[in-house]
Amino acid sequence: MKTKYIITLVLIFLSTMTFAQSAGRQRKADKATREWRYEIECAGIGKDGMYLIKVWSYSKNPKVAITQAKKNAIHGIIFKGFSGGGQGCTSQRPLATNPSIEEEKADFFDPFFEEGGKFMKYVSESGDGNVDSGDRVKVGKEYKIGVLVSVSKDALRKDLEAAGIIKGLTSGF
Repeated sequence: MKTKYIITLVLIFLSTMTFAQSAGRQRKADKATREWRYEIECAGIGKDGMYLIKVWSYSKNPKVAITQAKKNAIHGIIFKGFSGGGQGCTSQRPLATNPSIEEEKADFFDPFFEEGGKFMKYVSESGDGNVDSGDRVKVGKEYKIGVLVSVSKDALRKDLEAAGIIKGLTSGF
């Protein structure tokens, strides 16, 4: 009976510790993401209404960089845009033209970019989830990881317009 009790306590302790470590890693990942350190580039022509892009995210932990790539992709489409280049790509301006809109609309963007937030509705990984060896670069004490993602830009634009974050294409200048 005493052994059973001790085993139960140990299991509860271990599961609590695992959850706490996981939550701590997520907080660090979110903090790193809030610094918005990433690069975005066109990776090819996507289907109508979609962007196919490669997002280069930075982190000390390669897994964190991979998981944060989707957030970085959406952030880049909204606030940075990207240049054209090869693969038939053309430059794309950011959806938001007001550079301070992220701070002004923090009540919208904070929950939008939370882990599992609404941003997930517009982005998916393109590929099997594995990162090619050429897309994993050690830079000092951290990694620069390139992840290929697909972004539903038309749906994102439509929802941002409906929320009053950006102006519609048909609105006046």
